[in-house]
Amino acid sequence: MPTVAQQFAHTLREIGVRYVFGVPSGNMIDYIEALREEDGIDFVLVGHEAIAAIMADICGRITGIPGACFATFGPGATNLSTGVGEALLDRSPLLAFTDEMPDHLLNRVVQMNVNHQQLFFPITKHTTRLSAENVEEVILKSAGIATSDVPGPVHIGVPAGIGRQEVHNVGKELEYLRVEKKRWSPLVAEQVKKVESLFAKSKCPVLVVGLSAVRNNVQAALINLAEKFKMPVVLTPMAKGIFSEDHPLYAGVLFHALSDSVAETYSQADLVIGVGYDPVEFNYEEWMPPVPLIHIDEKEADVDTGKLREVLNVTGNIEMALQELLKLNGVAKNWDLELLAERKKRMFQKLTPPPGSFGPRAVLHELRNILPDDGVLTVDVGAHLHLAGQQWRTPAPGKLLMTNGWSGMGFAIPAAMAAKLNYPELPVVALLGDGGFHMTVGELATVSRLDLNIVFVVINDSSLSLINIKQTNKGYDSHYGTDLNQASGAPTNYYFGVPIIQVADLDTYKKALKKALDANRPMVIEAVVDPSEYKELLLRRNRI
Repeated sequence: MPTVAQQFAHTLREIGVRYVFGVPSGNMIDYIEALREEDGIDFVLVGHEAIAAIMADICGRITGIPGACFATFGPGATNLSTGVGEALLDRSPLLAFTDEMPDHLLNRVVQMNVNHQQLFFPITKHTTRLSAENVEEVILKSAGIATSDVPGPVHIGVPAGIGRQEVHNVGKELEYLRVEKKRWSPLVAEQVKKVESLFAKSKCPVLVVGLSAVRNNVQAALINLAEKFKMPVVLTPMAKGIFSEDHPLYAGVLFHALSDSVAETYSQADLVIGVGYDPVEFNYEEWMPPVPLIHIDEKEADVDTGKLREVLNVTGNIEMALQELLKLNGVAKNWDLELLAERKKRMFQKLTPPPGSFGPRAVLHELRNILPDDGVLTVDVGAHLHLAGQQWRTPAPGKLLMTNGWSGMGFAIPAAMAAKLNYPELPVVALLGDGGFHMTVGELATVSRLDLNIVFVVINDSSLSLINIKQTNKGYDSHYGTDLNQASGAPTNYYFGVPIIQVADLDTYKKALKKALDANRPMVIEAVVDPSEYKELLLRRNRI
C-alpha cells in the first residue's frame, strides 16, 4: 500500500500538477521524497513561502490546473498566506498545503501552533484537513472546488506525523475535477426582452471587458459584437490582450495611466455593457457615468445600488450571452469613429517617450520594441504597473501577467519564474521597481540554481514613486518614508550569481536589452531613471 506522502504526490500528478513550490519542514521531508520518486512532478525549493504561493498562482493561471504550494506551521503558513490571498482575488486555482498539529495537539499551547483553518478561511474558497483515510478524496475534491465557478485557492492542512502511514482506500470513484461545470441555460425571454429594450434605446453603448471574459475565452464573440454595432471597447488591466490596441474600436484601459483620456469615451456612453467584468479590479460605481448597466458574467454585479441607476444582470455562460446579443437586429451605433481614433492616437502619443529621453516610458517602449510578440512580461506593483497597463501593447491574453485584484508588491520575480518553468522556450521578462526588487531580490538565487533564462528590468528611481505621487497630491512631504536611499558607489556586478548591467541612458539600455535577451542565462538590467514623468501620467481622473 502507498504511504500518505506517496498518495499525495501521485494524486497531484494525476490531476496534472507539474510543480509543488515551498520551503521544507521536518514534517514535509516525507512528501518531498515522495515527489522525488513520482515521475512527472517535482518539488521546487524557493527562498520564501510567499514566493511559493505566487508561483503556484501563476501555474494555475497559465495551465488552468491548480498550482500547488506547501509551508510549515505558524510563520510558514502566514508567509504563504500572502500568495494565497493573491490567488483568491486574482482568480487563480491553487492548492495550499500547510503542516498542522496532530489531532491531540491541535488545541494545545504548542510552539508555532496557530489555527490554520481560521487563518486561511477568509482568503480561500474552502479550507479542510487531510487524514490517512482521505488523502485522495480531499485532494481531488479540493481541486474541483479550486477550478469550479470562479477559480481560487483551497487550503489543506496536513497533520504532522502521517506522511509514512499506509493508505488503504485507494482508487475510489470520486467526483472532484470531474465535478461538472454548471450547464447554463440560454437567456430566458424576459431577459432577452430587457436586453433588447435597453440596447435599442441606446445610441452610444460601450463594452467594458474584464478578466472573466479572458478566462472564458470569448475573444472572437467579443470582437464580432463590437464590430457589428461599432461599439468602443474598454478593458480592465487584467483583460489586456483580449482586444488589440490596434483595433479601431479600442478605447483604452480603466484605472491605469491617463485614465482621464479613457474616461473621455465612456463618459459619453448612454449604456455600459460589462462583459466578464469582475469588480475585484475596479468597482463599477467608481467610474461609470449615470447610465444603465448590462452586466454579463457568471455572477451578479457587486454594485452600490444607490449609485447606479439601473442594473440588468445577465448571469450564466458569457459566450452564450454574447451570441444572443449578436442575434439582435440593428445597425451601427452613433459613435464618432474618427473622434475615437483621434483620442486613442493622442493618448498613445502621450505615452510615447520624447526622443532621446530616458524615463519609465522609454524603458517600456524599447522593451516592447525588442521583446517578441510571443514573449511574456510580468510586471510588479507600483507606478510602472500603472504605466505598463496603458502603454504596453499586449498581443494576446496571458502575455502580460500582473496582479490587480490583490495588488501585492513582490509579484514580478516569482511570476516570471513560474512563467519560465511553464514556457521554457519563450522569452520571459520581469519588469519591476526598486521597491519590489528589494522585497524579492533574494529569489535570484533560486533563478540561478534553476538556470532560468529570465531578463529582469529594474526601474531604479530611488523611491516608491506611486506613494510619492499620492503624498504630493495631498500636500504631504513627498520624500518621508518613500525614499529608497541607495548605497553610493559603483554597483555590484552580480546578485546571487546573476550578472547585472546598470544603464542610465537610452543607447546603453538598448544594447543591454539585446545582450540580455540573446544571453542563455538570467540577467538583471538596472535602469536608473528620472521618475518625474509619472506625475503627468498617473492617478488621473476616472470621470469627466
